[in-house]
Amino acid sequence: MAADPRLPARVRIVDVGPRDGLQNEKGVVATDVKVALIEALAEAGIPSIEATSFVSPKWVPQMADAAEVMARIRRRPGVTYAVLAPNMKGFEGALAAKADEVVVFGAASEAFSRRNINCSIAESIERFRPVVRAAIDAGIRVRGAISCSLGCPYEGEVRPEAVGHVAKLMRDIGVRHVGVADTIGVGTPTATKRAMEAALGVYPVDEVSGHFHDTYGMALANVYASLELGIATFDASVAGLGGCPYARGATGNVATEDVVWLLHGLGIETGVDLARLRAAGRMISRQLDRPTASRVARALDAKEAVPA
Repeated sequence: MAADPRLPARVRIVDVGPRDGLQNEKGVVATDVKVALIEALAEAGIPSIEATSFVSPKWVPQMADAAEVMARIRRRPGVTYAVLAPNMKGFEGALAAKADEVVVFGAASEAFSRRNINCSIAESIERFRPVVRAAIDAGIRVRGAISCSLGCPYEGEVRPEAVGHVAKLMRDIGVRHVGVADTIGVGTPTATKRAMEAALGVYPVDEVSGHFHDTYGMALANVYASLELGIATFDASVAGLGGCPYARGATGNVATEDVVWLLHGLGIETGVDLARLRAAGRMISRQLDRPTASRVARALDAKEAVPA
């Protein structure tokens, strides 16, 4: 039980590193590496993994091997393997790959929507409608993400009402779960609570999650602010992988290791083995030839390197 009874007793972690993290890499990441990362995360006890994205390789070349990745991973019982599927062609790929969950995304900012996917918010929702219907008909869970919920690189501040509006649009087409995403990492705890409350006005607390980037160092504070509202599902990225190609200076998602350290310190169960998670982070950081962005991993590595 959490030390603070006002907080959730257990939190579900969705590691988005293999998808949201690796899709932003400039160099090609080998399929073998992606498969190894996904399997290492599952072995660490991560209950849900965004494995890949069925999108046009012209626009996201890092995800060109989506079908191969899904075919090669050894699936661990009880683990949800999710994929991004923004259109019907993507959904057909997800269906063939036997994905457990599909993810669609819409922005809370009109400017970001047009720059990112070349259409308005309303048009993006209409694109998702047949995807959501086909997924429901196939018995596949659909999760939605609302990007730029706390700020936009083009519009600046994003009002909570905009988050609530997109949440309603997603609910109306059948999206079961919605994630509030601080895509460029500008959110603070008060703003986070307001955005979350807007989503909670549409969805029950069990079907709302948080997705925070750590550009201004506020991601863990925003996780805590969400916990205070009862939010018990969070996206995170092993070793802090990721970024946002449409927002200059935006850093990666909050590191999964850091979120797990916080949650365990609060007495909240996750089912995640931090030592194995750190090993997964070390592996992918070595493959990418750069240090981990996880503060917890760096601190524990330094501590273990000091002679007794």
